[in-house]
Amino acid sequence: MRFIADLHIHSKYARATSPDMNLENLDVWAHKKGIDVISASDFTHPEWFKELSKKLEESEQGLYKLKGSTLPTRFILTTEVSCIYSKNDRVRRIHLLIFAPSLAVVAKINAQLGIRGKLGSDGRPILGMDAKEVLKIALDASPECMIVPAHAWTPWFSIFGSKSGFDTIEECFDEYTKYITAIETGLSSDPAMNWRLSALDDINLISNSDSHSLAKIGREANIFDTEKTYKGISDVLKKKDNKKFLFTVEFFPEEGRYHYDGHRLCKLSFAPAESKKHNNICPTCKKPLVIGVLNRVGELADRKEGEKPENAVPFKHLIPLQEIIAEAFSVGVATKRTQEEYEKVVSSLKNEFYVLLDATPLELKDVASPEVVEGIMRIREGKVQIEPGYDGEYGKISIFKEGEQREDITQKSLF
Repeated sequence: MRFIADLHIHSKYARATSPDMNLENLDVWAHKKGIDVISASDFTHPEWFKELSKKLEESEQGLYKLKGSTLPTRFILTTEVSCIYSKNDRVRRIHLLIFAPSLAVVAKINAQLGIRGKLGSDGRPILGMDAKEVLKIALDASPECMIVPAHAWTPWFSIFGSKSGFDTIEECFDEYTKYITAIETGLSSDPAMNWRLSALDDINLISNSDSHSLAKIGREANIFDTEKTYKGISDVLKKKDNKKFLFTVEFFPEEGRYHYDGHRLCKLSFAPAESKKHNNICPTCKKPLVIGVLNRVGELADRKEGEKPENAVPFKHLIPLQEIIAEAFSVGVATKRTQEEYEKVVSSLKNEFYVLLDATPLELKDVASPEVVEGIMRIREGKVQIEPGYDGEYGKISIFKEGEQREDITQKSLF
């Protein structure tokens, strides 16, 4: 069975997250987006765990549905934790995704983590403990649990981050490395960048939205063709069965907040070669640059750009439909015009992922404005211009060239 999964989002209890991120809204928006399996998110938070226990019921093995809902949305129990600790004379800051097969197992994990950190302080709690100790707690709760390093290249909080990470998975997890069978590539990298490291050839590269708002869920996702159960998903991630892992949906990595090197306060952005010329020092303030994902990948890579390992899972770059519509009309994402066009197109053509991935040009032209159809087709062909993100600033992506007239696009599309 083919289905789309977004395995990492946040709830209303996480810092800087929309209060609309509740189970009822996630149920509706996952269906609207075309996401079949979505993370139940911050299960370590005591109040959120109470909501999960009260409002969800098990459907397929290890997957849950909202009680009373007729929608096909399924929830999988995952959460993110932040580990801050010292190892080998360096401070490490690693974010981890924890996968659990049941609420009963989650209760065991929370009981142990609660001894070591204040779980109620944030949906993504800070734990002063080694990443491998979190893995041990999860496996003690159930051997079906999985740990996946989150947004693996982000400078400040990731396993390979330039500021506080490691150079290899083995350095981080030691004798427990064999249990790490997947990593999350994050918004600032895509699989092609990760393919440059042969050490990741036997690691599944998964992609998730890490969304803090409803509109952003599904901005990255995984497309599987397997049994829609917890075991079906975990078997793919553990065994790297590429026939059942069809592809991932990706941000254009340049749009991510840490793709290039730079200094946000100095409004300075450098490609790796330019950073090298300046010895990784900001020429404005003379402080070290924040080294981004592209540079860090190049530092650890043992392959050239463009090389691809055997049996690599393919991927597709996409942009959320609301953003395409907003640029096509030269208006904001939150404007009434964008929202009306979005609702019209999605309600007419199943869901957003169908619109972005599968709908034919003729289907699109029947329900969408010509400018929007043109934008979708350009995204599918990778015809975009991007100003890369750096030091916490998102990149700026353009589908239409500066000065290009929407009227001309409309006339060409109609012609």
